[in-house]
Parts: sequence; C-alpha cells; structure tokens
Amino acid sequence: MTDQIRIVFALFPGVTHLDFTGPHQILARLPGAKITVGSLEGGEVEADGLIFAHLTRLDQIEACDILCIPGGFGTTQAMGDAAFLDQIKRLAWSARYVTSVCTGSLVLAAAGLLEGKRAACHWAWRDQLALFGAIPDESRVARDGRFVTGGGVTAGVDFALTLVAEIAGPGVAQAIQLAVEYAPDPPFQSGRPELAPPEVLARVRRIYDNGMDERVAAAVAAAAKLGKGALETA
Repeated sequence: MTDQIRIVFALFPGVTHLDFTGPHQILARLPGAKITVGSLEGGEVEADGLIFAHLTRLDQIEACDILCIPGGFGTTQAMGDAAFLDQIKRLAWSARYVTSVCTGSLVLAAAGLLEGKRAACHWAWRDQLALFGAIPDESRVARDGRFVTGGGVTAGVDFALTLVAEIAGPGVAQAIQLAVEYAPDPPFQSGRPELAPPEVLARVRRIYDNGMDERVAAAVAAAAKLGKGALETA
C-alpha cells in the first residue's frame, strides 16, 4: 500500500449515519488517509434526518485501498440496485480491504462478494447473510481474508480501530482511541439481544418487524439474481 491510503465510503439513501460517521471519524485520523465519500449519483444523500452533501459519483472514483459500505434501512433498496452493486463490485475488485458496518455486509453479499466468507452484521438481520452463502458471525468485528466487517452501528468504531491497528500498528490505533476518548461505559447493559431485558428485546423486535418481510424479500431476490456458482470471491 502506498503512503497515501485511499478510503472510499459508498453511501446510499437511507443509510444510518453513525454506521458511516463512526468509522469515518477514526479512519480520518489514520496517517496518509485520503477519504472520498461517494454515492451512485453523487450530490446529496439523506441519512436518518441528516443530509450528506457534495458526494462524489462512484463511477468517478478510479480505485481505492479500502472500501467501506455502511448499513441502514436503505439497505433493502440498495441490495436490488444493480447499478450501485456494479460500482461496489468494481471498487472491491482491486481494494486491499473490503469492509462494511451493520447491514452493509448484506450489500457486499448482494454484490456477490461474501460467498464462503465469515461476516458480521446487525443482530436483527445477520441470519440473512446465509442466503448469499456467507457465514454469519456474531463478533463485533469479523475478519476473513481481505474482508473486514463490523456488527451493528456502534461496532463501526471497533471495526475502524481494528483496521487502523492492522495498517499502522496498535500504537497508532490506541492513540486515536485515546484522542476520541473511546472508553465505552454504557448506562445500561442492553446492547445485545442476549443481554437486553426480554421486554426491551420484544419492543425492538416489533419495531424491526415493520420492514422485515420487505428486507427478507429483497435479500431473497438479490440472492436469486446471483445464481448458483455466479458469486464472485477474491
């Protein structure tokens, strides 16, 4: 890898902004980092009420060293967007690291990149990775070759620090962690389904159930488009 590390975040409408801004905050401090934030059409993308502007068209980005796909409720549409997936596949082909946060791994899977690979995802949708021949992993950060995937939302910070440690060494990663004062001490121990009180888990599941059928249908359709033996791994 050259002294300059080209990092691309590929956004789509309905992305979860912390999936993007969490790792962006960490990776922006990586020595030599040159970050480009792109989307299919460029311009603006709305994310949970925030608008990210001045994005680069993905087809204008020649290549990158690190490709990161955040997740979000817009994943349902992104999995079926052939033009978006084509750009993800193109950029992933030569990237040293192909990465994701939360349900961004479903986008990588829909692009045909995760067959036989262990991958993390948000707990509520993790099992859908199996539809694409990927191996769902419950870890906060899963590594399989050049594929590094983070779990749900806040796991993006863990993922980014893990990647920084591999590229620049643990000392640099720890310095960045200290600089952003990343010392998790949550007020409640309910950040994972196995830890949350049953009534809290049930409440969140009801919220997610509103779009679950549509998400599953989108995943099934995206997996079907790949076809048996058509998945691309590298």
